[in-house]
Amino acid sequence: MLVSKISRPQAWELLRQYNKEPFHLQHALTVESVMRWFAKELGYAQEEEYWGIVGLLHDIDFELYPQEHCQKAPQLLRQGGVGEEMIYSICSHGFGICSDLEPKLEMEKVLYAVDELTGLIGAAALMRPSKSVQDMEVSSLKKKFKDKRFAAGCSREVITQGAQLLGWELPTLMEKSLAAMRQAEEPLRAQFKELGI
Repeated sequence: MLVSKISRPQAWELLRQYNKEPFHLQHALTVESVMRWFAKELGYAQEEEYWGIVGLLHDIDFELYPQEHCQKAPQLLRQGGVGEEMIYSICSHGFGICSDLEPKLEMEKVLYAVDELTGLIGAAALMRPSKSVQDMEVSSLKKKFKDKRFAAGCSREVITQGAQLLGWELPTLMEKSLAAMRQAEEPLRAQFKELGI
């Protein structure tokens, strides 16, 4: 079983050392929530904390060191007391782009797949009258996915590869990720408000 060497509060403090931008903090918290949902959904409830912390810290170096993303992270994470197993998991989300570390565990494959997809879903939600994922359908998300100009920074290739790594059809990945984000939406909004981000 995967057990984190640092606690959730310690992980949050570590993230805040290197991340101040509201956008980056919101993304970290969103991916954390989605990873926790997937841990329970896929039968890893005992590892929920670990999956969540990996999601929370996955972009720790991106705000300050965008050109060294996934290269600078190990140093920052080691200084914060993060174990090597978790460092590998975190850096594997950049596989083929900024990291040579391949996602091997199911948790790593989920992170690889949902990192970009949560961004796409979040951008699509902002375009809706409700500004919410609660009423978003997979069919609507597919249309946004096919429109390469929409949220152009979200790599469709990575999302597609992520689904393949998991052995899922793309609509399955979208449906599960939407379910995760629906469940997380209200608690996250409350958290953002409390943090002033």
